[in-house]
Amino acid sequence: MFVLARRGLSMLRAKRTIEALLEDGRVFVELPTVEDPKAVTDDLARTGIAAAPVEPPRLPDVRQLRERLRLTREQFAVRYGLEVETIRNWETGKRDPDTTARSYLRVIANDPQHVEEAYAPTPSI
Repeated sequence: MFVLARRGLSMLRAKRTIEALLEDGRVFVELPTVEDPKAVTDDLARTGIAAAPVEPPRLPDVRQLRERLRLTREQFAVRYGLEVETIRNWETGKRDPDTTARSYLRVIANDPQHVEEAYAPTPSI
């Protein structure tokens, strides 16, 4: 608990994190202060906890994803419920996708067919 508290978690949050770890066997926590990721993992290892730093997801290359799927901006927008202008802004670097959009784009990149099926309306006969 002290390893986590020394890195900016409140004692209550550190306690709840450890409880979740014991219950689930795995937990993700963002530490406010990390002087050195190896120092954190070493400190946790000394308490019997295996830890690994998680890197923030890279900014998706929207144009590359769209081209890999062989879609125009318009087709990509319609297929996945996005605005054409938003896609254009992402591709030209005028704007970056926010956290939610990055997650959605990662899901599309990993399983475009299922995302399309989940998003697309079901035609009625």
